[in-house]
Amino acid sequence: MDLVPALEEPLKKVLGPATAKVMAEHLGLHTVGDLLHHYPRRYEERGQLTHLADLPMDEHVTVVAMVADARLHTFASAKAPRGKGQRLEVTITDGSGRLQLVFFGNGVHKPHKELLPGTRAMFSGKVSVFNRRLQLAHPAYELLRGDSEETVESWAGALIPIYPATAKLESWKIGKAIQTVLPGAQEAVDPLPPALREGRGLVTLPEALLKIHRPHTKADIEDARSRLKWDEAFVLQVALARRRHADAQLPAVARRPGPDGLLTAFDDRLPFTLTEGQRKVSKEIFDDLATEHPMHRLLQGEVGSGKTMVALRAMLATVDAGGQAAMLAPTEVLAQQHHRSVVEMMGELAEGGMLGGAEHATKVVLLTGSMGTAARRQAMLDLATGEAGIVIGTHALIEDKVQFHDLGLVVVDEQHRFGVEQRDALRGKGKQPPHLLVMTATPIPRTVAMTVFGDLETSVLDQLPAGRSPIASHVVPAADKPHFLARAWERVREEVENGHQAYVVCPRIGDEEDDPKKSGRKKSPEDEAEKRPPLAVLDVAGQLAKGPLQGLRVEVLHGRMHPDDKDAVMRRFAAGDTDVLVATTVIEVGVNVPNATAMVIMDADRFGVSQLHQLRGRVGRGSAPGLCLLVTEMPEATAARQRLTAVASTLDGFELSRIDLEQRREGDVLGQAQSGARTSLRVLAVIEDEEVIAEAREEAAAVVAADPELTGLPGLRTALDALLDEEREQYLEKG
Repeated sequence: MDLVPALEEPLKKVLGPATAKVMAEHLGLHTVGDLLHHYPRRYEERGQLTHLADLPMDEHVTVVAMVADARLHTFASAKAPRGKGQRLEVTITDGSGRLQLVFFGNGVHKPHKELLPGTRAMFSGKVSVFNRRLQLAHPAYELLRGDSEETVESWAGALIPIYPATAKLESWKIGKAIQTVLPGAQEAVDPLPPALREGRGLVTLPEALLKIHRPHTKADIEDARSRLKWDEAFVLQVALARRRHADAQLPAVARRPGPDGLLTAFDDRLPFTLTEGQRKVSKEIFDDLATEHPMHRLLQGEVGSGKTMVALRAMLATVDAGGQAAMLAPTEVLAQQHHRSVVEMMGELAEGGMLGGAEHATKVVLLTGSMGTAARRQAMLDLATGEAGIVIGTHALIEDKVQFHDLGLVVVDEQHRFGVEQRDALRGKGKQPPHLLVMTATPIPRTVAMTVFGDLETSVLDQLPAGRSPIASHVVPAADKPHFLARAWERVREEVENGHQAYVVCPRIGDEEDDPKKSGRKKSPEDEAEKRPPLAVLDVAGQLAKGPLQGLRVEVLHGRMHPDDKDAVMRRFAAGDTDVLVATTVIEVGVNVPNATAMVIMDADRFGVSQLHQLRGRVGRGSAPGLCLLVTEMPEATAARQRLTAVASTLDGFELSRIDLEQRREGDVLGQAQSGARTSLRVLAVIEDEEVIAEAREEAAAVVAADPELTGLPGLRTALDALLDEEREQYLEKG
């Protein structure tokens, strides 16, 4: 977030080229400012130390401990046949446990002199196991010497910052480098407006940097962290607030549906009543559509909460008001599916210009990359003349050649697959920027919505429509209890015998180059599950058709099939001509077959939490109850198994998205577009710091409303520029 020349000073000038090179290559740190914002991961107190008892295997650790004893052994080896080989074994302790350090050969002389019993030091190295005991081989170390005037108490209580480090650069070397540049912190320009900082009792930025790197007490660390969290949250929210402000300045055509048009005709023919939630969200959308600047709204809804119905009513309202609506889907399968369901829901209202079309009817066209030339030309003609009020398609809609008569509303399905460039390209298709509605079925915790989609207003659909059935979910531990898997296939047969259908989902297609199945058992189930390639659709379908599901009509569906074949398979499944569909995650989104009641997910541990929740939403869409079986070979104690247990235990997508977020790093949430370490969240945790983010959003909106160009806040402008190099401002839009 920085600032002025002293902090823009390249590290190679200050620290020397070798250290600067490692910092740039391994930690992404290039300037003095970058280094000052490389905060400690935690702090050790010299007196009470890292629990040696809790050290993680195979990780690079830094521990602070006291030498208990040191012994030099000699031994014979190939290199030193006459018993001249030397090995120094040092045992260190922190009160909670003991750890062995070993040094060999010429490397023993210096530690033999320095690591005497009673010496305290910081040790850094990779934890390994030798003779069933944990050890560090050839660790780097730094002696901790109390200065003579320091009392033992103050020395023991001092806080030692432990920095995120790499094998090439130990924590204390980073610490020394930071001490070198710390005086430069005085020149840090404060991005927070003084009134905000004083009103919230936050310390200044120079003071926060000083306290986080050189704390005297735990209170210092707290002061520094709460201040630095505010910086991160506030600067990010100002960037988003400026984007919302800029969008609000754009002109748009207000779209108000007439009283007796297409929308009324559609509502009159609905066989059911809308849920309270659908009515509320529709009103929010209609209010936005009626304004003179473009709507930017995120519609999140649980799987099956009726988002498509809400989006369709918004599209019909736009057509009523004389505009056209476009719906963008991430895949062809989904575009075709949406087109089919929209045409079915509208009936003769979708037959504009045709015999038998209703009075207010319009034309609903499909546009995808794989369409034949003639069909494609006709669809594009219908769009250009305005004959087609609604178009549903894939990215093919964005191509330069596609022209609209009067594009009024764009609906984007599944935002997280859709980047800002596409949104902007489509926005450019209207005479004025069209209104935008983004739909996602991946529930997003409120704070992430405020952070990632901060430029969109949010509507939430959390009621399921009447008549939807609950879905029972169970974990099937195939390795521990093979008979559970056998029972799973019996359950699938039972569902089919009762007139229903089932999905079997696999992580892989199976026509890839690698050898699909290696038999030979590996050492442990965990090992086995890790080593073998993920199960594949083509293999599993064959085995099921010949084995446990013999006699049932089994078909496959995956992304590399020809679009016509995919569509044919989906149509047969939707019509009930197929009993079991073995598929990859192409069925994850939007596929709607109410008669499908069971789903078996193979190697379920290979999918993410939200993906499993999405997949599970494909069953239980009719009146019969749904069943979802999560098959895994992972042993009970593993994190992967716990994740599956969490998915099986709740149908609440928002709860699952929190679990998902806690298990991943926040960085993944903000997308990959944050190139470099500079913009990623450092002290702000999206879940824990909900209040800070919400308050920062309010403060940011007020600041931007009062001074959109931030002319009176040069420090904030500089911080924004550091967060968003001009071309990277876009990343905030990428989900």
